[in-house]
Amino acid sequence: MKAAWLLAMSVAFVTAGCGSGQGNPAAEAPPSAQVEHDQDSSIIQVDHPEQFAVVAAVEHDAAPELVVTGTVNPDISRTVPVISLASGRVVEIRARLGDTVKKGQILMRVQSSDVAGAYSDYQKAVADEQLASTQYDRAKDLYAHGATSLGDLQVAKDTEDKAKVDVATTEEHLRLIGSDPDHPSGIVNVYAPVSGVITDQQVTNAAGVQALSSTNPFTISDLSYVWVICDVYENNLPNVRLGDTADIRLDAYPDQLFHGTISNIGAVLDPSLRTAKVRIEVKNPGLMRLGMFVGATFHGQKKESHAAVPATAILHLHNNNWVFMVAGQGKFQRVQVTSGDTLPGNMQEVISGIKPGTRVVQDALAFENTVEQ
Repeated sequence: MKAAWLLAMSVAFVTAGCGSGQGNPAAEAPPSAQVEHDQDSSIIQVDHPEQFAVVAAVEHDAAPELVVTGTVNPDISRTVPVISLASGRVVEIRARLGDTVKKGQILMRVQSSDVAGAYSDYQKAVADEQLASTQYDRAKDLYAHGATSLGDLQVAKDTEDKAKVDVATTEEHLRLIGSDPDHPSGIVNVYAPVSGVITDQQVTNAAGVQALSSTNPFTISDLSYVWVICDVYENNLPNVRLGDTADIRLDAYPDQLFHGTISNIGAVLDPSLRTAKVRIEVKNPGLMRLGMFVGATFHGQKKESHAAVPATAILHLHNNNWVFMVAGQGKFQRVQVTSGDTLPGNMQEVISGIKPGTRVVQDALAFENTVEQ
């Protein structure tokens, strides 16, 4: 029985193989893949959207702003070097770096041999003038009595005039190097030519000073007006114009706002940073010190249209700003935005990310907390 069953099964397989002919390729191919699209992670589906108040972004027109950083520098036109017209050794220094000085104040005293030579020339000129004056008086008396010619009188007068010029010149030389012709001294006082702050000092006590040398003992800067030098990138230069105003905020005094005027835009760009130096002239109320870091805001002249939403509609998360925009029935999309100025009425300017008319959730923080729960 078992052998007969096996024989019957073999015959059935052979018959089925012979009767099928060629196989069906479609039946042998693998089934087609079914692709399932994941939902956008920024889209949030809620069951009861009516629980969240929605507002439409309004239109707000404002001039564009460019914020850059810079440093406080002295106004070169208000920086005056202090020079000494007498060479010698410094015997006393009465002002130091950082001091505020007044015009005519003694800064240092120099012991100089130049005074001796200048005073010697002055004394010789005085003696020659006295002799020339005596000879001229004698020539006039002789000419009045017919004892000398007119030519001799004219020569005597010419000699007297030249002697007076020599006296005036040597006296002025003494005064220029800081010595009084009536009370000559080997010590020369060096005075402050202007009022201001000593921003550079290249001399110490007992040091040598060379007259009219390239190294100046002191440099005085008038800090009533200062320069704020900023770096502006090449692609931002169209937003900067000569004569425009700029708002200045010091890092040290963020609550203080100052105003300046753009007076120069560098003609040469930094080859490595591709930035131009922009100079802003600012009146110094006394808080600005050289080297301070500042933030400068340039205001454009042409207004642009931006969106404005309630401040509560913006969520600050991970150093970015977000809003929840209505994306359909019961759907909201989280969109990153760039915020601008704070506007009256607890409104916030939105520079990019959404447009006027876009509907957003009014209370973004409450919406975020509800979704997380």
